[in-house]
Amino acid sequence: MPKKESKILKLTTGPASDHAPLADRMRPRTIDEIIGQRQLLGETGVVRQMVDSGRLSNLLLWGPPGSGKTTIARALANSVDLEFMPMSAVFSGTADIKKAMEAARMNRGLGRGTLLFIDEIHRFNKTQQDTLLPYLEDGTVVFVGATTENPSFELNNALLSRCHIGVLTPLSTEDLMQLLERAEKFVGESKLPLTKEARIHLCQMADGDARFLLNTVEYLAATNFKEPLRPEELDAAIQKRAPLSDKSGDEHYNLISAVHKSLRASDTDAALYWTARMMVGGQDPKYLFRRLTRFAMEDIGLADPNAVQLALNAWQVYERMGSPEGDLALTQLVIYLATAPKSTANYRAAGAAWRAAEKFGSMMPPKNILNAPTRMMKNMGYGEGYIYEPDTLEGFSGQNCFPETMPRQTFYRPIERGFEREIKKRLDYWESLRKKK
Repeated sequence: MPKKESKILKLTTGPASDHAPLADRMRPRTIDEIIGQRQLLGETGVVRQMVDSGRLSNLLLWGPPGSGKTTIARALANSVDLEFMPMSAVFSGTADIKKAMEAARMNRGLGRGTLLFIDEIHRFNKTQQDTLLPYLEDGTVVFVGATTENPSFELNNALLSRCHIGVLTPLSTEDLMQLLERAEKFVGESKLPLTKEARIHLCQMADGDARFLLNTVEYLAATNFKEPLRPEELDAAIQKRAPLSDKSGDEHYNLISAVHKSLRASDTDAALYWTARMMVGGQDPKYLFRRLTRFAMEDIGLADPNAVQLALNAWQVYERMGSPEGDLALTQLVIYLATAPKSTANYRAAGAAWRAAEKFGSMMPPKNILNAPTRMMKNMGYGEGYIYEPDTLEGFSGQNCFPETMPRQTFYRPIERGFEREIKKRLDYWESLRKKK
């Protein structure tokens, strides 16, 4: 009986058209042909285990652009002879999911399984994600989803619980050099017009993205450069790929975390590097200045009171001058914060005070520190016994300022570092006077 064709979303896994981009024409057909991602494809990797066992499970592939998500999904379908059914969450909806499942059931009735591949799965809303669940539950399809965003943030728990998670990393320069050699043989004819240094430079420019590399190879193979290009000439010949920074997604938070941790570790050069990565990737400078100002208060605090003022000044300079002149204000701020003494005493004091306010409730201040603007309030004892500190011999009275029924608290505990060393001396001195009163 001849095989019945699926009506929708069928895509063969055979060779791509000669008119297709080089990245499609070179796409590996088996797991063994794929370069890189050994953590998934190596002997103990989850994808390798599926292929060796001949039984595929639902899988979410999470990784940056050009790291091989679609390639792995296609190779998985080939490995166990499943119909490969691709879908993009950008252009599809609930109706498309249901039509795809009807086609998959038709395939199953003909004795052939289906691998449903959904690219950009994080673009589906909760309802669309829920639509997939019964079909994954009854095995209508083997599901493989691809996403550049952290699945734990973007996908609902019900879908996550039914899938293995495969984390892909950007391809290394060595991986890309191997891919470059393979691409060069594939396009044939003459060698690419690149010096040895330019070949390495091209792989570094690709920044882990195989698709960028192959598109560039395809362009260079069609050019008529008379002499091999040097690295600086290659930069001029092609559009340089910006380092990965999606400005709002998971990579964005990874980079700002790297900035913070480098500042906290007083690693000035690393902090400058991660800040530059965010700026080169198109980050809004206002976001960086806001986070750096927060850092000045939270991680430096009164160990260097000038830090927050410098943060505000640098922010204002940038807003007045813009880029590139104002970029130096950002650099200066990063250097200052990285080299400043660190203290979280300010941050911890705020948290402790808030917790105490919630714990002890709406207690009245002691009457001695309350004003008495009316005769009635004065008769009630408001302001009675108040001591005006500037008139005392030591400028300190030790009078109680906490609620009368609340034990005295210590929220702020300065450390022996930076300006807080001086603050600590003052607090210790006042505490000694308080004990004498």
